[in-house]
Amino acid sequence: MPDVIPTEFTQMRRALSYPLYKTALEKAAQDFLFHTVEGSPFPLAQFEGRLLLIVNTATECYFTRQLDELQRLWCAYQMKGLTVIGVPCDDFGGQSPGTDAEIFRFHAQRYEVDFPVVAREVARGDDAHPFFLWMREALGAQSRPRWNFHKYLISPEGKPVAFFPSYVRPMSRRMIEAIEEHLPRTRPL
Repeated sequence: MPDVIPTEFTQMRRALSYPLYKTALEKAAQDFLFHTVEGSPFPLAQFEGRLLLIVNTATECYFTRQLDELQRLWCAYQMKGLTVIGVPCDDFGGQSPGTDAEIFRFHAQRYEVDFPVVAREVARGDDAHPFFLWMREALGAQSRPRWNFHKYLISPEGKPVAFFPSYVRPMSRRMIEAIEEHLPRTRPL
């Protein structure tokens, strides 16, 4: 039997984190998992009852400065039930070079990010991480990331409620209004 090459490992890992037996309407964010920089599972189920803002980030992009606003948003709304999750992506111009550990350190040191940042994933195309495929399926083709810092807002029940293209700043009125509208009615644990 041939050795498993990294591409096959990635495909197997993604297959295990994708609920194939459910339709787009039946799926919820809690059905998906990412991985930490160390390679441990990072299931979105741990955030059930919280509003999620999932962002495909990059370290060498024009929009990278949005990390500062994402951190401010996280600080302002974390106790009210919002969780921001950064998903580094190298799909657009190779703007997230380096190892997962280097990317994580960049987020933490350069922008003092302390919201969760997971291992780098593919965010576009047929090889995208299952979460991004679900977003495209659930919200339509217009919701697919067209560049870095594309943002998805997921309700406390795990359903997609909005997406925001790269140019929409995290602290913009549009984002704040959407977040405040969808915050959990009761304080999450």
